[in-house]
Formats: sequence, C-alpha cells, structure tokens
Amino acid sequence: MPELFAQVILPLSLHDSFTYKVPESLQSGIQPGVRVIVQFGKRKLYAALVYSISDAKPEDFEPKEIQQILDDEPIVLPQNFVLWQWIAKYYCCTLGDIFRAALPTGLKLESKSKIFLTGAEVETKITAKEDFILRQLQQDITLLVELQIKLDTNFSYSALKSLLAKNLIFIEEKVSAKYKPKTESFVRFHADIKSEASFEKGIEKLGRAKKQLALLYHFCDKTKAFEPNQISTIHKKELFENTNFNSGLLKGLVEKNILVQFQKQVSRIDDEEINQISINLLNEYQADALLQIKSVFETKQVALIHGITASGKTEIYIHLIDEIIKLGRQALYLVPEIALTTQIVKRLKNVFGKKVGIYHSKLNSQERVEIWEKVLQFRTDPEKGYQIVLGARSSLFLPFSNLGLLIVDEEHENSYKQFDPAPRYNARDMAVVLGFQNSAKVLLGSATPSYESYYNTLNGKYGLVNLLKRHHDVELPEIIIADVKRAYKRKQMHSILSPELFELMETALEKNEQIILFQNRRGYSPFVECFSCGWIPKCQNCDVSLTYHKYKKRLSCHYCGYSKQLHETCDECGSSEVKTRGFGTEKIESELKSLFRNARIERMDYDTTQTKNAFQKIVSNLENRKTDILVGTQMVTKGLDFEHVSVVGILNADNLINFPDFRAHERAYQLISQVSGRAGRKHGQGKVVIQTSQPDHPIIQLIQSQDYNLVLKSQFEERQLFKYPPFHRLIKIIVKHKNIETVERASNQLGTELRKMSSIIVMGPEFPLISKIQLWHHKEIWLKIDRKYNIDSIKEFIIQSIKTVKHFPSNSSCMVNIDVDPF
Repeated sequence: MPELFAQVILPLSLHDSFTYKVPESLQSGIQPGVRVIVQFGKRKLYAALVYSISDAKPEDFEPKEIQQILDDEPIVLPQNFVLWQWIAKYYCCTLGDIFRAALPTGLKLESKSKIFLTGAEVETKITAKEDFILRQLQQDITLLVELQIKLDTNFSYSALKSLLAKNLIFIEEKVSAKYKPKTESFVRFHADIKSEASFEKGIEKLGRAKKQLALLYHFCDKTKAFEPNQISTIHKKELFENTNFNSGLLKGLVEKNILVQFQKQVSRIDDEEINQISINLLNEYQADALLQIKSVFETKQVALIHGITASGKTEIYIHLIDEIIKLGRQALYLVPEIALTTQIVKRLKNVFGKKVGIYHSKLNSQERVEIWEKVLQFRTDPEKGYQIVLGARSSLFLPFSNLGLLIVDEEHENSYKQFDPAPRYNARDMAVVLGFQNSAKVLLGSATPSYESYYNTLNGKYGLVNLLKRHHDVELPEIIIADVKRAYKRKQMHSILSPELFELMETALEKNEQIILFQNRRGYSPFVECFSCGWIPKCQNCDVSLTYHKYKKRLSCHYCGYSKQLHETCDECGSSEVKTRGFGTEKIESELKSLFRNARIERMDYDTTQTKNAFQKIVSNLENRKTDILVGTQMVTKGLDFEHVSVVGILNADNLINFPDFRAHERAYQLISQVSGRAGRKHGQGKVVIQTSQPDHPIIQLIQSQDYNLVLKSQFEERQLFKYPPFHRLIKIIVKHKNIETVERASNQLGTELRKMSSIIVMGPEFPLISKIQLWHHKEIWLKIDRKYNIDSIKEFIIQSIKTVKHFPSNSSCMVNIDVDPF
C-alpha cells in the first residue's frame, strides 16, 4: 500500500498546515474535513483538522504519525475550507485562528498533562519545592493545571523538570472529549414480558410488594400496555410526575426482570411542536420591493434593501426564504444581536417549523455541537437537518452544503465586526464572499445602511431597492430636540429627564402605553470623584476609570474585569466627599423608580442579559405589557418590534456625536434613527425626544430631518476629502507590550518600515484613547490605501515589515495585530 500524508490544521496561531504520516491501518478512513489526534511538540496532543491528503513524502524531515481518526464523516466541507482560505488571506490571519473561531468548543480537543509518581526511591537530595510537589502528588492530584492552582507561588517548572530528570515522576498526555451526548433515563418492559400471560407471571413475583405493584400498574396505564396504540417506552421523569413513586420502587421492578431502565441519547436543542401558520400576505409596497429584489438578483449577486424602520422588511425576508427552501437549498439569516433572535425565531418557526435552527454565543458548547451536526446532516438527510439557520456572526462558519440565500439584517451594525481575537472579520463582508463562493444570493437590509454598502450600490456593484413606507402607512415618529443645557439653567430638569420627555412619559403611562429610554453606558455611574482633592479611582490593569455598579456596591473595569469595593472615604485624602459622576443605565433605572413609583421598569444591558434566557424574558415582558418602561444600551436599538411603544428617549446624544472617531456622525445617526424607529410602529405616530446640550449641531438637525440621503451626501464629501472609507481602504496595526518603552521603540521602527511604500499613507504611531488594557500598552498605526492599488501586494509588504521589526531581539516579545477594515 502506498504511503499517504495528511496536511493538517492545528488550533494554534500558526500560518502553515503541518504534514503527518497516515498509518496503513487508518488510510481507509482518512479524508479532508475529519479530525485526527496528532502529537505536536514533545508531548502535547491536539485534535487537528485534515486539510488535504497527498502521497508526496516530505524531503527534509521524517513526519510523525497520526494517532487516531475521530470522525467517520467530515465535519468541515470543502466549501468551508475555500472560505477559510479567503479569510486568512484578506484579514491577514492564520488558518489556526480560523479553526479556533469556526468550530464549537466541543469539537476542539487538546490534551491535558497528568503527573504520576514513578514509585522509585529518593536517592538524591531534593529541594523544598520538589518535596512539596511530591507530597501533593501523594494526595491524588494528577492534573498539572490542578497542581499549579494548588501550589500557586510555590509551583516551579524547574522543580518539576528536576523531578523528571531524577525519575521520581512521569508525565502523560490524555485527550478528553469536550462534547458528551446528553442522555436521559427511560423505562420499558423487560424482554421477558411479551404478552399479558407473561405479565401476570411477573405480577406473581411481586408478592406483597404493594407499592411496586402500584408503580407497575401506573406504568401500564401511562404506556397503554397491551393496547393497539401501546407506547413502548416512557421517560422516567414523566413516569414519576405528580406521583409519590421513587427510584427505589423502580429498582425493585428492574431487579425482578419486569421493567428495564436504560439511558437514551436526547437532543439539547428545544424542538417543541409548533402549530405552523401560513406566510403573511405582503402589502403593495412590500410586494413591489420583493419584485425589485428578484429583478436585481437576475443580474447581480447582492442586493441592498433600504427600508425605513417598521416598513416590514422581515416579511420580505420570510417570502424569499420560503422560495429558496422550496428549491431544496439552505438559507442563513444573520442578525447582529442575540436579542433579535428572540423575536425573529418565533416568526420563522411559526412559518417553517423544525427546519429552523438558532446559533449564537449564549448557547453552551454542547448545544452548538448539536446544531453544527444538524446543519451538516442536511447534506445526507434533508428532512432531519436544518435548512434555515438564524444566527449571529459566527453562524457563517457552519457547514452548509447547499446554501442558496444569505440575509444580513441591520447590515450597518458594528456587532458584525469581530474585534479580538483573530480572525478580525466583518460578517457582512464575509457573507457577500460566502454568497459568491456558493452561488447564493445575498440580501443586505437596513433602515440606515452603512456608507460602504450604499457606496457599492452607487458604483453598480450591488443592486438597490428602496422601501420608504411604513407598514399600515403609519407615519415616522415626530423628533423633538430637548435642550438640556437650557433646562438645567432654568432648573426644569426632572433628575435626568428634560421637561419635554418627562411630560410625554407621564402622558404615555396614563394611556397605558410603553416607553423605551436609550443610554449607551451601563453601570450606575461612569466614575466616582472626590470633591475635595479630585481623586478618581482607576483600574490597576488598564488606563481607564472604574465604573460604579450600585447593585454590586463595587467599582468595576469594563475592559479587564478588575473590581474593588467603593470605600466611603477618599483613598487619597480621606475625605468623605466621594460622589458619583454621570449616569449609566443602572442609575437611570433607580431614578425612574423614584419619579414613576407605579411604573414597571426593566433594564436591558450586558449586566442584566448574561444568562441564556435573560434576553427572551425581558423582550417577552415588554411584548406582553408586563413592562412599562425599558431602559437599555445599544441592545434596544437593534430591530426589536414592540407594538405599544409610543415614546422613545435618547438621554445623552452628546456622547454619540462628540466621540473622537471619523465614523462618529454616521454611527450617531444610525443609533438615534434605529432607536427612534421603536416608537409608533403599529398604533399611530410615535414621539422621540433627543436630549442634547448642542441643539444646533449639524448632525442633530439632519437627524431631525430624517433624510438619510442628506446625511450621506454631507458625510461623503468629508470622507472623500480626508481619504476615509468608502473611498479609501483602512488598515489598523496595533503594537502591544507590557513595557511601554518597548512599545514606543517597536512601533516607531514599524512606522519607518511602512513609510518605505509610497502607495500607503501612514498615520502614527500614536497612543489610542485607552492606551493600556490588561497591563498591555498599546500603540496604533493607521494606514490609508487608495482603492486603485493592489491590496494583496500591500498586505504582503505589511506582513514582511512586521517580520522585519520583530526580528530584532529586543522586539521579539511584542504582539502585533493587523485589523483590516477596522470598524
């Protein structure tokens, strides 16, 4: 049999695939896309992914052998690898980075080091730390990670190495599966109970065991034993439900060979039966938009639907999905936030039933593995596999076998951008690439499209469809600008509410209508300050002030998680004049409870939505009118549909429009327009109050006009003049090190190298707004590149420049990240 060699991808930040020999015993099962166990380095074992197979033996080294094949069938398809290659090249990352991002944790295995005593006699002198390690191992601590935690500062790698050399310990690598199928207990008759006659004999065995007999009759009743519609098995939980029976009684029946208790694999995915309904009819504007989209798809791969808030874009998406699944193809529906899946999945499941799967980060690793397998199953068994997936950005990596349609809802959202770790991809742009690679149509949708997408419609790359009428011809909300600077001077403010907003909220509550308040800052207060000496508590790891969280009574860093208790006196001068400054969502909630004592108030931010079903509960409460006022961060802006919301308040527009970023005005318009769109969606015109101390600011005036094209025109002129996207490309390079002098030196050297290419405009290096995070100092270099230049050759030059700078011994420990198309 000829020799075979497999090129595998390891879940590590390494650029290359690695070659391993396939033993003869495994050659029949090896194929691209399966996972294999390989040894990498001296001891470590990993589950690697087979990328390709060849019979060409490496000339310059002897490859190690693959130890085991983990899958009977590929878990990653050839078309997935094509996307991976594109991502690695475009976003300047490694295949190992993509492997780690793409696969659910349950499919990624890595060995754990176990330490054992050899039992040999101690013949040489040992140090105190070596003796400490030996004594811990005698207490049955075998995992290296457990030993490190237990010993803390007493742990020493040199002591461990010395014990190995003295043959007093040995280390073994064990690979453990992270995914375990979920099983539950079921009950059925023993094989000997085949008829009523054998059942009667079984009863005779029970003698005077009346409780066991009662349980047996209860089992017969629940399973309709010996009847034509008999159920062969029953869930143990269902059998015991609302009874006084227990496992001890069941055990007795099992021991007498009357019943059998067994474990059965069950799904973690909620597949409850849903009464499906037919698709809603479209109104004339929606029907016309659908026809336009189909017309665009005849000549172009990508269409952008610019549909104002509450225009009914979701119904158009459902009609398109229905058409694509009737062709036997799959559809992917991307949303920027998990919060949106709560409402949309209900609508999709009502129409498409069990064809719909959900995939996002709030699912545990076991559930994500099961969804991955159900998407994969569509290739071999379309009836059981998922044909439609609703998910956040990571769902682009799912193993679709016959993708026909991709929908990117709220395509302007920065939540589609992955920031850290690599790959730093934009899911919107990746969806377009995935569509081209699979000959699938791509529909981007937004009430406030990103400038990049709209620019692509102007230059003919994408088709454009406008939907500028709200459903039921409801008017766009009335925008009211509230000058808080003037209100504060006149002492008209009600805590954090302007008189205009306070009055509208009172009226809405009297009419039993609902209110949404938006503040893009969580916590109780952004910082606290000593009014005597000006001291502000800072994070010990990051260059930021600590945010006060009242419910925890702690100061917390939102970057690294460091927290400390808030003292009643100043840490610097001992004064008791320590007070909170500014307001976050938690403080707003507290203030509202004082202002509107009878109102039911809820908060939607990162702190209140960390559990799996927290989003769903908050959304459900608002839908069912169990909440009167919802206070939230960006989460409340993203496509949620609430029928009875009549008033929306933006509590601090100044933070949005004055943020030092070239996209600040674009994002301010998008955020304010989106949150405004939650008002008056079904029952008459809503009202939106924008609180600002700059009522005459140009962007505030443009927001009040609600004219997207006017905003776009003013911004395009600036972007073109100053060479920003969409007219130029941007690449951000971040240089990081724990020593600030190393960062300074390496970033300056890199800037010098990059300036050697005349086609790149180099800005920096410069410290960002937050220049230290988790003890790592940062410096940024921003590159502007005209679209007429070849971006691939420029990226190669950038990577080579980084290698040149890192080649200097003093820079070798620097971390350098490349962020293509930073958002």
